[in-house]
Amino acid sequence: QVQLVESGGGLVQAGASLRLSCAASGFTFNTYAMGWFRQAPGKEREFVATISGSGGHTNYVDSVKGRFTISRDNAKNTVYLQMNSLKPEDTAVYYCAARPTSYSSVTYSLRREYNYWGQGTQVTVSS
Repeated sequence: QVQLVESGGGLVQAGASLRLSCAASGFTFNTYAMGWFRQAPGKEREFVATISGSGGHTNYVDSVKGRFTISRDNAKNTVYLQMNSLKPEDTAVYYCAARPTSYSSVTYSLRREYNYWGQGTQVTVSS
């Protein structure tokens, strides 16, 4: 069965960096687009970043552009989210998501477009 396991979260000060990882299993990884979402307390889960199956196309929410980078290693069945210059408003539970796609260059930024989700990893940024 499909499994997505996030890791790499933690408590950091503003301005620091973290790299989140999402290890995938149970499916052919390079035929799935991947995404990162986050949910802060009392807020809706929101899109953060997405990457196409080939890894050649990415998209980001405006608030993280220039600070976060999504990447994937199809040989390791892992997707990453490098987060630099972290801000207190980045504090949230971060979720990895996956969806199958026939189009290796397409990205998906809507929550409802994803079929599978990880359990989440907490990121807390102190001021």
